[in-house]
Amino acid sequence: MLKSKKPYYIFVSGGVISALGKGVTAASISLLLKKHGYKVCPIKCENNLNWDFGTINPIEHGDPFLCADGLEGDMDLGNYERFLDQEVGFANFMTMGQLYLDVIKKERSMKYNGEDVEPIPHIVNEIIERFDQAYQKTKADFLVVELGGTVGEYENNNGLYYEAARILGLKQKVANIHVTYVPVPPHIGEPKTKPAQFGIKHLMTMGIFPNFLIVRSEIPIDDRRKYKFALKFHIPKEHIISNENLDDVHRVPIHLHSQKLDKKILEYFDLPSKPKIDISEWKKFVSIRTNKSLKKVKISIVGKYFGTGDSNLFDSYYALIEALKHGAVANNISIDFKFINSEKNENEIEKLLVDTDGVVVPIGWGARGVPGKIKAIKFARENNIPYLGLCYGMQLACIEFARNVAQITDADTEEINPNSKNLIIHSIPFDQKYQVIKGDGTSMRLGTFECKLKPNSVVSKIYVKAKFYEKKLSDGSLVVKERHRHRFEFNNDYRELLESKGLVLSGVSLDNFFVEFIELPKDKHRFFVGTQGHPEYRSTPNKPHPLFVEFINVSLNFNSEK
Repeated sequence: MLKSKKPYYIFVSGGVISALGKGVTAASISLLLKKHGYKVCPIKCENNLNWDFGTINPIEHGDPFLCADGLEGDMDLGNYERFLDQEVGFANFMTMGQLYLDVIKKERSMKYNGEDVEPIPHIVNEIIERFDQAYQKTKADFLVVELGGTVGEYENNNGLYYEAARILGLKQKVANIHVTYVPVPPHIGEPKTKPAQFGIKHLMTMGIFPNFLIVRSEIPIDDRRKYKFALKFHIPKEHIISNENLDDVHRVPIHLHSQKLDKKILEYFDLPSKPKIDISEWKKFVSIRTNKSLKKVKISIVGKYFGTGDSNLFDSYYALIEALKHGAVANNISIDFKFINSEKNENEIEKLLVDTDGVVVPIGWGARGVPGKIKAIKFARENNIPYLGLCYGMQLACIEFARNVAQITDADTEEINPNSKNLIIHSIPFDQKYQVIKGDGTSMRLGTFECKLKPNSVVSKIYVKAKFYEKKLSDGSLVVKERHRHRFEFNNDYRELLESKGLVLSGVSLDNFFVEFIELPKDKHRFFVGTQGHPEYRSTPNKPHPLFVEFINVSLNFNSEK
C-alpha cells in the first residue's frame, strides 16, 4: 500500500451504447491492481433519481445487489464483490437521487449561507466529497470510479459526474479510461469507428480527454483501427485495448492482463508493478466454468421476473445464477438452467419439473406468480427433488408445508391475504433494532444479521464442513451471518405445531425471535432447505457459498440415481 495522502483516480466511462461492460471492465481493472498489491476501492455513480435500487422492478434494471451493510445497489456492485472478493456498500455507490436529496437537506438547514444552490457547483462538490469519504473509510490507493450511463445520452444527468472528474483532473493526475463500441455491420464486414468517434468527441467537449481506450466489438480490434483512434484523438496506440466479445465475462481480467493493461496503468501513474502477478486460481475457475464437456445437472429456477415484452431477461436473478455456477464449479460440473415463469406456466409446473435435478424458488414480492411457486415447492417436496428456498422461497415453503402436511388449508402470508385466520408469515411491529423504514411506513430487515444453527441439522453440517461460520457456542450450535432483504417474518405462533408435523426450524436469531432457516430431516428428504437470508449475495468465485455447493452436489447425486 502506498503512503500517499490522497488516492489515485481511475474514471471509467462508456460511449455509443449502454450495457457495454463498464462494470466488468472496472471490476477487472480493480482485480488486476489488487493483484499488484494495491488497495482498491471501486465506486459506481448512477444517474437515477432513485435513492437506491431497492424500489426498482428487477426486470427494469436487473437484480439489485444486496450489500452487507444493507445497501440495495446496482448489479455492478456484485461484480465488484465477486471479482475483488471484498465487501462493498454505501461507500461504493451513489445515485443522483441521493446527491440531490443531501444537497436539498443542506440547503434547508442553511448550510450554504444563502447562496443560490445549483447543480454546478453544489451537486458536483457533493460528488467529490463522496469520493473523499470513500477514501477516508477505505484508505485505498486507487479509487476506480465507474461513471454510469452513456456519454451524451439524452437525460445528461451523468454530466455532473464528468464535471467532478474534470475538476479532479485539474488538481492531480487521473486516468480516464473510455469503454466504447466498434460495430461490424454484416452488410459491410469490417469494423466501423464513426460511432465511437462521435462518443469520444462528445466526451472531449465535456473536458475529458481519454488516456486509455477499451474497444468492445464482435471481433478483436485491429492495428488499422488502433492507428485511426491514435491519430485522431492523440491516444498512445499501446493504450488502445481490445475487449472483443468473449464467452464469459470472467475472461475479461485475463484478456486485459494479456495486453498488459494493468502494467500500462501503473506506468502511466509512474507506480511500481510486480514483474508477474498470480491469477492462476482465477484462470482455474474460468477453465472449469467454461468447460463444455463437463457433466451437467438441470436446475430449475421458478420465479416471475423473467419476461420483458417479447424477450426473456435473466439479469433479474443474476446473483443467484452466479452463486449456482460457483457451486457447480466447486463440484467440477456445469448447469443446464431451466427458467420457469411461475405466473405464465402455473398450470404446467409439475410437467416442467419432471426431468429437473434441483429446484430453486428465489426472492419475490407480492401475490403474482405465488400459486405456481407453491406448486413447485409441493412437487419438489413430494418427489424428493433437492429444493432450495431463498427468502420468499422459504416463506412459501412454510406455507406449503402448513397447508399440505399440517392440514391448515387457509395457511397464508399477510403479504397476499391479510384476512387469513392462519398467517404463517406476517408482519411484526417496527423495532429499529431489527428494521429500517422504506417509505410510507414500510419496514424491512436490511443488511447482515446473525443466526444460530441447530447442532447436527442439515444446514449446520453444511456450514461446519465449509468452515463458513463465525463461532461455535457452548451448546454446539453455530453462529453464522447472512444478508437479509425482506418485509415479513415467520409467525412464532406456529413454531410448535409445524415442528410437531416434522418441519425443522434449524436456524433462529440469537435472541430466538426470528426463524431464519427451515429444513426437512435427511431421512425424510434428500435436501429440502429454506433460508430467510440471501446467501447468493455472499458467494464469490474464490469463496463459493456452501449452501450452493451442497445443493449442487446433492442435485448431481440425484441425477446419477435416475
